[in-house]
Amino acid sequence: MSFMDLPKKFATENTSYGCWLKVPSSITAELAAISGFDYVCVDMQHGFSDRNDLLPMLQAIQPHSPKALVRVPCNEPSIIGWVLDAGATGVIVPLINSAEEAEAAVRACLYPPKGNRSMGPTRALRVFGEKYVEEMENSVQCLPMIETLDALENLDSILSVEGVDAIYVGPSDLSVNLGLPKGNNDGNKKFDEALERIVSSCEKHGVVPGIHANSSLADTRQEQGFRVLTVVEDDGAMGTEFQRVFRKFKS
Repeated sequence: MSFMDLPKKFATENTSYGCWLKVPSSITAELAAISGFDYVCVDMQHGFSDRNDLLPMLQAIQPHSPKALVRVPCNEPSIIGWVLDAGATGVIVPLINSAEEAEAAVRACLYPPKGNRSMGPTRALRVFGEKYVEEMENSVQCLPMIETLDALENLDSILSVEGVDAIYVGPSDLSVNLGLPKGNNDGNKKFDEALERIVSSCEKHGVVPGIHANSSLADTRQEQGFRVLTVVEDDGAMGTEFQRVFRKFKS
């Protein structure tokens, strides 16, 4: 039986481009993975996938893209452990506000003595083989989301947590917490300064900065220093194409 190699972690010297999956469908998951993105992320926070949906989506993604991430709904060790047992190679954890919360998320990803993850990597062993238990620490990533005022206040301590080697910015929550409209607020001083501060702090701590973006913002975000960029969402891509075709025949 052949096993997949565990993917390498995100690195500051490379820019990784990803696809975001909100729709609970193994078909769209497979199409995203086949397209060649550096990573594919299943959203279990604001998307509509639950435990029953996740497994077939990972099974559809991983023959084509070993870097399968999941945004978990919350910082709950049992959920994080289950997602990784199912074969995900990284988790994006929302609403991390402190170093203690970041440390809890990291520990949920790792086996003792460095963590508290329960030993039972059911599908992960079948995908990656027995080497998984020994090697997963150097491959599986935990990306705390930076999206609140508390996270900005505690940024340096969050980035100092052992095991935090990449983070992910949620621009909509960040904007709302800054008192701005939801979404990207480029050109607004508070928003621009927050992104600049995040990237600068990541550089200081050797942490890879990631952010939720889109195809039109990708170049800007890369120039700002972000190295993990989600550039398309499944529902948005399908909706845009549906409208384009409709307009073609109704114009």
